[in-house]
Amino acid sequence: MLNLNSTIDMDFKSFLRWWRSELSFLVPEKIKRLFNDRQGLLVISTEGTGLVLTYAEGGQAYLEGAGEVIAKIGRNEAGIAHYKTLEANDERLGKANVILRLTGQEAICRELALPAAAKENLYQVVAYELDRYTPFKAEQVYFAVKPIEGANEPGQIKAMLVLTTRECLEGLYEDIKAMGMSPLFADYQGAANRLDQLHDAYDLLPEGLRQKTAKTPRLIHFALMASVALLAAAVLVAPVWLEYQMVNALTDKIKIIEKDAKKIKALQSEIDTVINETQMLIDEKNATPMVVEMLNTLSAIIKDDTWLAYLQYADNHLQIQGESPAASTLIGVLEASELFTKARFVSPVTQNNISKLERFQITVDTTKSGAAHGNP
Repeated sequence: MLNLNSTIDMDFKSFLRWWRSELSFLVPEKIKRLFNDRQGLLVISTEGTGLVLTYAEGGQAYLEGAGEVIAKIGRNEAGIAHYKTLEANDERLGKANVILRLTGQEAICRELALPAAAKENLYQVVAYELDRYTPFKAEQVYFAVKPIEGANEPGQIKAMLVLTTRECLEGLYEDIKAMGMSPLFADYQGAANRLDQLHDAYDLLPEGLRQKTAKTPRLIHFALMASVALLAAAVLVAPVWLEYQMVNALTDKIKIIEKDAKKIKALQSEIDTVINETQMLIDEKNATPMVVEMLNTLSAIIKDDTWLAYLQYADNHLQIQGESPAASTLIGVLEASELFTKARFVSPVTQNNISKLERFQITVDTTKSGAAHGNP
């Protein structure tokens, strides 16, 4: 089950070292060589009373036994002269990083079990109790201690202790120094450092004997890594930023278009309203026949012996009054017209005693078909 109360150990130094190595991998080898001409590794170990010089192109190459034995030289004036000759004839030696590797006759290595609390000050804890773990006192030896990765007993850690006598290491250091070489570090053959992971390497050399690293190449190296980091960030961020700017620009344009669209929509709504109102007026007008048309129709269908004394038109109803020799025939005449329908008398037909004509009062409805027929 997941324990949410457990403490997460964040090793930022390891992360930064890993990140630096990844960035360094991106830097082309030719550019690296412009600022650091060190290439290859020259591992120096002892054999009897002499030194064995082994050259390797990379750290892994030597660990896998692919190193090339350059020479075996003595630890004397003849050996110094021999190395000078080798260096003059082989340019690889002048550019190689030098590693001093001690054999089992010069160094010892053992595993220690320590309290977990000692991890924070591992070197000081081991130095204080060195005489308990070895037959030497701290002032007699040079030593290095390194935590061992892996599962440990609860409350304990495992550490690797490597030590050599001061006399032995100082003697070897002076001999290779006399040849003009400065070792990058010193380690033990039985627990050799991984030369492809030098950031995690231990070093038996004391502070005073360690190689002094020039600040300028380191600053340039870090500047190059920072530049690569910035370029990588730019490659990742620039497209996103450009897309963001483009989206903002499109959003602004869309807002402007939306405003124009709203105005156009409002105008379209007003136009539609006017069109509807106009159509209503047209429909209403078409639903009612023209008065002139009605008069023309009446003049055409009513005979000359009939005359009208009164005419009124309202709400599609036409009312006429007048006299005719045969008023009853007017109903059929009006019904036969396309303009009129539902013709009827609204009062009884009477006779004018003087003119002997029949007085009538007729109401008739107008039709839409007649309106359509009467309008152009």
